[in-house]
Amino acid sequence: MCDSCGCQTGHHHDSEQDRKIVEINRSLLAANQETAEKNQEHLDALGAVGINLISSPGAGKTTLLEKTIELLDGKYSLGVIEGDIETERDADRIRAKGVPAVQLTTGGACHLDAALVHKGLHQIQHQLSHETADQGRVDFIFIENVGNLVCPATFYLGEHKRVVMVSVPEGSDKPSKYPKAFVGSDLFIITKIDLLPYFDFSIDEAKESALTLNPNIEIIALSAVSGEGMDEWIGFLDRLKG
Repeated sequence: MCDSCGCQTGHHHDSEQDRKIVEINRSLLAANQETAEKNQEHLDALGAVGINLISSPGAGKTTLLEKTIELLDGKYSLGVIEGDIETERDADRIRAKGVPAVQLTTGGACHLDAALVHKGLHQIQHQLSHETADQGRVDFIFIENVGNLVCPATFYLGEHKRVVMVSVPEGSDKPSKYPKAFVGSDLFIITKIDLLPYFDFSIDEAKESALTLNPNIEIIALSAVSGEGMDEWIGFLDRLKG
């Protein structure tokens, strides 16, 4: 069993062990849910919309955030919580764009949990109060989760909206292969569409699969490099603050 999220990594036939694992997982998820609800209360008190970005590694979460910061150009006050197993690289990229960022390193865990994000919220609030002219006002806090379409789908962090991303090089079968990530998301972003001529990716297949799993999910296809579709993403953010 994965120590960080309870995923089964082996096979056994001990029914008592099965029962104990189920009990531990239920307790872990219940504690996470309680902290996540406090996180949302914290976000509400700040007047911020919390957005949890989940995807496989390399789908373009950080690049999307960089482009978003450029396009918004000060329209909203932003903070970013970055989740990775190691390094501060993604947080450094966000800071280079002039936006406060907190790096949360899990040390091996395959997802962020609500307790980690709780700490991150306090850190980002501290940064905003010292680094921004509007003394801590924040409109959006983006949580860039650890690159993974499995474990992050299970853990609610207190976000108002969950966004799942799949890039063109990954293949259009990802909604079918990782259904939980799509069932629990509000928006599905297909990224790197500038690469469509070079990969066997069907936008129609990806959309149909996602909508079959979650008829209410919104879908945007975009390229943070070419800018195509980015207006739809910015429009989505505008509606959240409208």
